[in-house]
Amino acid sequence: MTNSASDRRSAAAPAFAVLLVAAMALSGCDTFFGSPEAPPLPGERVSVLKMNTGLVIDPEAASTPVTLPAATANSDWSQAGGSSNHAMQHLQASDTLNVAWRADIGEAADDSRFLLAEPISSGGRVFTMDAGMTVSAFDLGNGGRAWQVDLTPEDEDDDLFGGGLATDGKAVYVSTAFQQVHALDASTGAQIWVTAIRAPIRAAPTYSDGRVFVVTVDNQIFALAAEDGTVLWSYQGMAEVAGLLGGASPAVQGPDVIAPFSSGELVALRADTGRVLWTESLAGGARSEAQSQLADIRGRPAIDRDRVFAISNSGITSAIDLASGSRIWTANFGGGQSPWVAGDYIFLVTRDGDVVCVTRNDGRIRWVQTLPTWEDAEDQTDPILWSGPVLAGDRLLLVGSNGDVQMISPYTGEAIGSTVLPGRSHLPAIVVQGTVLIVTDAAELIALR
Repeated sequence: MTNSASDRRSAAAPAFAVLLVAAMALSGCDTFFGSPEAPPLPGERVSVLKMNTGLVIDPEAASTPVTLPAATANSDWSQAGGSSNHAMQHLQASDTLNVAWRADIGEAADDSRFLLAEPISSGGRVFTMDAGMTVSAFDLGNGGRAWQVDLTPEDEDDDLFGGGLATDGKAVYVSTAFQQVHALDASTGAQIWVTAIRAPIRAAPTYSDGRVFVVTVDNQIFALAAEDGTVLWSYQGMAEVAGLLGGASPAVQGPDVIAPFSSGELVALRADTGRVLWTESLAGGARSEAQSQLADIRGRPAIDRDRVFAISNSGITSAIDLASGSRIWTANFGGGQSPWVAGDYIFLVTRDGDVVCVTRNDGRIRWVQTLPTWEDAEDQTDPILWSGPVLAGDRLLLVGSNGDVQMISPYTGEAIGSTVLPGRSHLPAIVVQGTVLIVTDAAELIALR
């Protein structure tokens, strides 16, 4: 069972109400009984919900200038996370970002369906999937539609949602909530094969070396032959009764597959046989809030050189040795977005909306930047959810559910600009050939250059 965003807000509401009542009882009791209100105490006000997060800047790390790899041009963004190992380093992008074109991809998100599929790009085309599981192909240069295919089975309820896309340049591999994985011809959209899976899929597939890997909502991972969809092997992870909306795609590098599960379990398997190499758990971190009771690994793990970097919702971020599975370092903060690795630094968004730069070798915090938390800051209503980060053109791009794209310096953590999208989005940006692409909740594909 996977909880929706509204379910999570409902689950968190009682805990928030308790805090609110307690605060009223403590701070307003004199006024309630008729005594005059005392003047406010001097000093800076710090939210108690932001305390004890472990976000302490390390003085030695802060004294060392951040150096990053040179920005490189990438011709493709073949799957969620950019590549199979989810480590795209530093990408080229224009200094200024303006809307170059907009395209309608189909059905928008609503109260019962969510748009979870990030766009991908290959061979000069952009591929998308809308909230109704219609897959489309667009021209990267001008946004013209090349083809469109609806993957909703005739006898199925069309209120299901989830899944995603990956491509090897010849075929587009599509996972769906209808317990199916499809292969479509990238040129025409014609179906090559379809394989039934024993459970719905909310996360995008990962393609590597002739295999397609998918993780289901009940914590199974399947490896399929890209040629004909044959199931090569499967593995059942620990069961979990609830998880965050969506899911995380497995990371693959060479012979190694890293499968993330909603239980907080991280499992390394052989790509060819499914043999388990090691298991690790990122559950059991700081759980002071209702939402943090979920140990879900919602952000995609990243493999960079000999290490795996992963973050869980329950309050643990960790670097793990790829060969042995032993932890190299652990930080006491969590989140639901994917870590971005670039050179000797890792950039992450925490559950509290803080952007954090940590050192790759030992996990020390170099800088912290707090993003806007509420659309109405005065009344603290309409929380803003941030997706990303993506490092492109010497800046971190973070997409807000309020329709803003915040730009932060990866070197200092300073806010260096922002732009307003034509609509709201809960999905991170992708970068292809210097073009930034974002899908909005209204099912519009936006190209920024």
